[in-house]
Amino acid sequence: MPVDPVLRALGHPTRLRMLSMMWSGSLSAAALATELGISHGLASQHLRTLDRAGLVQLVEVRPKRGGRERLYRTVKGSPLSDRRDSSPLLTEALIANLRVRVADRLPDSAAVVTDADLWLTPEQWTDARKRLHDLMAELHELAQPPHTPGTVQVGATLLAFEMRSR
Repeated sequence: MPVDPVLRALGHPTRLRMLSMMWSGSLSAAALATELGISHGLASQHLRTLDRAGLVQLVEVRPKRGGRERLYRTVKGSPLSDRRDSSPLLTEALIANLRVRVADRLPDSAAVVTDADLWLTPEQWTDARKRLHDLMAELHELAQPPHTPGTVQVGATLLAFEMRSR
């Protein structure tokens, strides 16, 4: 069975990081490459994949050193959690990003770390999911472009889901 192009696009940790970085403002392939420590060509390839999947939009083309610089921004819409058809690709990408973020964690910095295996009523779970969604949406709305003076880089990965009973 063919993989959904959106899930394929979301199933790579670098593309997930790019989407997060472009949430707060538009960035070029060159800026993304510099920020992520990858080649300009690879950043462009990832952007094309995200564009084909409808996850980013071209917002500006401007002249730059005899060429053109294309600026992209994340298309704001449904969060990843609205994708009921999520796949192992997406899960693995999230886990890979979590590993990268944890490795980059500032030693002795304030953090929130939790792990839970809980039993809730359906109503409690619906309410908790909404509040978690709203919290992450608020963090995304507060996000500033990378390296904005007076900001700190924050990593956040949230997975909360209903499990099979054992």
